[in-house]
Order: sequence, then C-alpha cells, then structure tokens
Amino acid sequence: MSDLDTTFTALADPTRRAILARLASGEATVMELSEPFTLSQPAISKHLKVLEKAGLITRSRDGTRRPCRIQPETLAQATHWLEEFRELWDARFRALDDLLDDMKAGHEPGPRDH
Repeated sequence: MSDLDTTFTALADPTRRAILARLASGEATVMELSEPFTLSQPAISKHLKVLEKAGLITRSRDGTRRPCRIQPETLAQATHWLEEFRELWDARFRALDDLLDDMKAGHEPGPRDH
C-alpha cells in the first residue's frame, strides 16, 4: 500500500479524524484522547496505531506518560496531492463558467479569446 493509500485509509474513519483534530491543538495521552468518546482506551489505542502506522502521529515516552503528537508533514503530503486536483477542477469550472456566460450572451459555444 502506498503512503497516500495508508494516509487516506487512516483519515477515512471519523474517530481518527477527531483524534487528529484534538492533537492539532497539542499533545495528549490515550486517556486524554479517549475522554470525549464512548470508546474504551484499548479501542482508542487501536485507532492510534493506525494513525501512527500512517505517519500521521508519533508517540513518545515521558516518564510514565506516552503523549501522542500530530505529524503535520504527512498531512502536508496528502494536502499537496489533493491541491493538484483542486487546481484541475478549478480550471474546469472556470471553463464551464465561461461557456455558460457565452451561452447566456447568445454567443456560439467555443473557446474564449483572451
């Protein structure tokens, strides 16, 4: 599985997205991350393993604490990939807008002279 596949698979779950949203405001332990959910700490730990495997978070040891931190670099890679498609679709929508403007003005559809 490619890095992007792993990233998007991890992001497909709403609980994991909520965990990432929480970690965006700062590190947290499994216990802290499990507080807003009805899931058990072992269930949250499983979600964290998926996020860690995807490179979206890291876990460290601080005495007896095991804080989790978000890894923004992995999200940046996914964002970059999505941005390429956004640019493609923006160009297509602009072309569609131009066509619709031409049709409203009573012109024959065709490429615009710029």
